[in-house]
Amino acid sequence: MSGRRLKTIASAVAVLVTGAALEIAVAQSPAVAPTAVPTAVPTATPTAAPAANAPAADAPAGVPNPQRAWQNWTLNCQGCHRPDGSGSEGTAPSLAGTVSKFLNVPGGRAYLGRVPGVATSPLGNADLAELMNWMFWRFDKEHMPSDYVPFTAEEIGRLRTSPLRLEANQMRVDLLQKADESAAK
Repeated sequence: MSGRRLKTIASAVAVLVTGAALEIAVAQSPAVAPTAVPTAVPTATPTAAPAANAPAADAPAGVPNPQRAWQNWTLNCQGCHRPDGSGSEGTAPSLAGTVSKFLNVPGGRAYLGRVPGVATSPLGNADLAELMNWMFWRFDKEHMPSDYVPFTAEEIGRLRTSPLRLEANQMRVDLLQKADESAAK
């Protein structure tokens, strides 16, 4: 297959995926339970509700546009972490019901900004900070600290300069163990 034909196919796929993500983002508000999956088959031409670009009334701090955060999740994260945040065994850990636990232990916040999927994300620092703040709210409200301070673009930019590699999995295990021990006290 020629390089030109491959580029044309890749462009068509990108349009379909982006259109599907936009339509799903409009259809599924961030307030819907993480296990909800849209039942409609998305089309390549998204149809937006009038308020689709407006932040939700209950948007968390650090998330000026939950729909944009959801779209960034859809296009950059959910392929491995799954639409409901349950993860993919052996490759991408579950976020549902656990991701905010990292915010409750020393080193956990820095860990989240340094994991490979965050540190090497193609997203800019501001979009990534918004996505991170949305992710806690979406997948693990229960464990969010009451004094949560949202990630900023500057903080994400600083953290992602030191990406974790092979040590990420063991660090995750250790931090979650500390979080669970702390919660049990």
